[in-house]
Amino acid sequence: MSEYPAEFDLKGTRVTLRPFAPADLMALQDFAQAMPLHDLLFLDADIQKPEVLVEWAKAVIDGQIISLVAFDGPRVVGTAAIVRDRLGWSQHVAEMHLLVAEDYRGLGLGRTLLHHAFTMAVDGGAEKLCARMTPDQKGAISMFEEMGFRQEALLTDHVRERGGDVHDLAVYSYNVGRIGARHGADGFAGLYPDHD
Repeated sequence: MSEYPAEFDLKGTRVTLRPFAPADLMALQDFAQAMPLHDLLFLDADIQKPEVLVEWAKAVIDGQIISLVAFDGPRVVGTAAIVRDRLGWSQHVAEMHLLVAEDYRGLGLGRTLLHHAFTMAVDGGAEKLCARMTPDQKGAISMFEEMGFRQEALLTDHVRERGGDVHDLAVYSYNVGRIGARHGADGFAGLYPDHD
């Protein structure tokens, strides 16, 4: 991760991207609290609960999760996480989690985070990448589809909000070997914008 911190100019907004550090926990908690609850439904746990966020941070520190955090000054404005179960039957699979602050959407931050998380997952040996989202998250779905992800499943009534409403959950996947082979010698070049 020697290429971090990395700075990007996203439509006039300067954003710094770097791996999560324990000192980021309070800023990350503020970020989670500001997110609309519906945007968090694809996660396994409610990161608006401080105890869940602390456990997540421990998993990052222990190396079970790789996490990148995007900052505008001291404020966290986006995150990307790569979650892998290195001991289970799906060791070859990396699950991608992306969150972008509402007021930073449309700047290309989601694509930048996805590009970096995608590269880190593939470089880390992941053979299949997965992402989950509710079907009404059209912007996120479009971004993942542009990257080559395809819907693999729709889990009906799979997540329940605090108020009791249930929502479907769509699962998207990207088979690294199969799609990479189609791109031949160029590998994954051209699949995502270059942010050097």
